[in-house]
Amino acid sequence: MQSFNVSFRDGFVLVGFSDWPHLEAFLFVFISVFYCLTLFGNTAIIVLSRLDLRLHTPMYFFLCHLSFLDLCYTTSTVPQLLINLRGLDRTISYRGCVTQLFIFLTLVSTECLLLVVMAFDRYTAVCRPLHYTTIMNPNLCHTMALSSWMVGFVNSLIQTNLMMAMPLCSHRLNHFFCELPAFVKLACEDREGTEVKMFVARTIILVIPASLLLVSYAHIVRAVLKVKSMAGRRKAFGTCGSHLLVVSLFYGSGIYTYLQPMQNYSESDGKFVALFYTIITPILNPLIYTLRNKDVKGAVWKLLHGGRERG
Repeated sequence: MQSFNVSFRDGFVLVGFSDWPHLEAFLFVFISVFYCLTLFGNTAIIVLSRLDLRLHTPMYFFLCHLSFLDLCYTTSTVPQLLINLRGLDRTISYRGCVTQLFIFLTLVSTECLLLVVMAFDRYTAVCRPLHYTTIMNPNLCHTMALSSWMVGFVNSLIQTNLMMAMPLCSHRLNHFFCELPAFVKLACEDREGTEVKMFVARTIILVIPASLLLVSYAHIVRAVLKVKSMAGRRKAFGTCGSHLLVVSLFYGSGIYTYLQPMQNYSESDGKFVALFYTIITPILNPLIYTLRNKDVKGAVWKLLHGGRERG
């Protein structure tokens, strides 16, 4: 067998959705529209959070990071997918593929941890309201956000290096971007040892944060049930429920993709699941967090009416 660097110097062929040619035109339009909405919605959250003083809170600080993550990892995959769907170029260079894999893993890993940080913020707001401002001070917020990015970077570095060390037997990647499970399917030797190491890393980055999330929300539910006011309960459940929905969508698709054994991984199903969390989830995040939020509606009104407060 030729060495990896020689055999795959010219890159890979992304199969994408070529197995379903009748869907490609529809997917191109659908994905283009959703990509534009994702760019608009998440950029709007970032801009509003910076311009309106009422949104200078820990919740919106972390939401800005979440929106930025969604913008980045959507942009790291969607343009390539749109080119692929048009049939203009179904190849990606070796360096481009490794770079895309590294960037995507960094962003997804960071989001896993950022969602835990946001759960801690909601836990503090609901369970420690009198000490919320003291606990969630700017230094702690910046430290937690930076730590999420650093751990995501290290996790991605480990998994990308493990993947690059595996000898590959094919240059046809049955996916629309360089995603880890589809990449592993190309390996032909020394799969078991490397897969175990990668599985441990993925378990740590998914299972531990998910467990912390469950603990946080168990405490939140218990605290909310003690609130005597129905209006107070409704507000608390509304705020935390939106976050929990985002978490369920993200972790559900992530666990399906990354924690099932590689021999059971279906590349066809994996493509549609990946389409969900790279296209659908990023547009749902701004809608879920802001649709019924009075502060955001007020910020939009103020921006559209030249700084005048809503009457």
